[in-house]
Amino acid sequence: QVQLVESGGGLVEPGGSLRLSCAASGSIFRINAMGWYRQAPGKQRELVARIPSGDSTVYADSVKGRFTISRDNAKNAVYLQMNSLKPEDTAVYYCNGQIQRSMMSVTFSYWGQGTQVTVSS
Repeated sequence: QVQLVESGGGLVEPGGSLRLSCAASGSIFRINAMGWYRQAPGKQRELVARIPSGDSTVYADSVKGRFTISRDNAKNAVYLQMNSLKPEDTAVYYCNGQIQRSMMSVTFSYWGQGTQVTVSS
């Protein structure tokens, strides 16, 4: 079994900051990429930021310059530092991991349970 557990969501005023954390645990051989997605009410889930096993990163245009994704391979963890938050950032944020459970297995996509981020005054 593989589990991804997020933490760090909450209520913040516009212009504020939050840091989301996600840790993967269980039977893990290798994590090929990790990322954050979000889903606002009535909207489809969308990519926020993604970080492969190297140093490259991918960001949605709407968060560039405000959000920073990072990962700690030793802890199987990924983080999302969110600054200058806006009301339109309000959503449930999901952690995603592209994970191999053994050397011979294919890569599967695993999701966390989600953490609510609400930006409001």
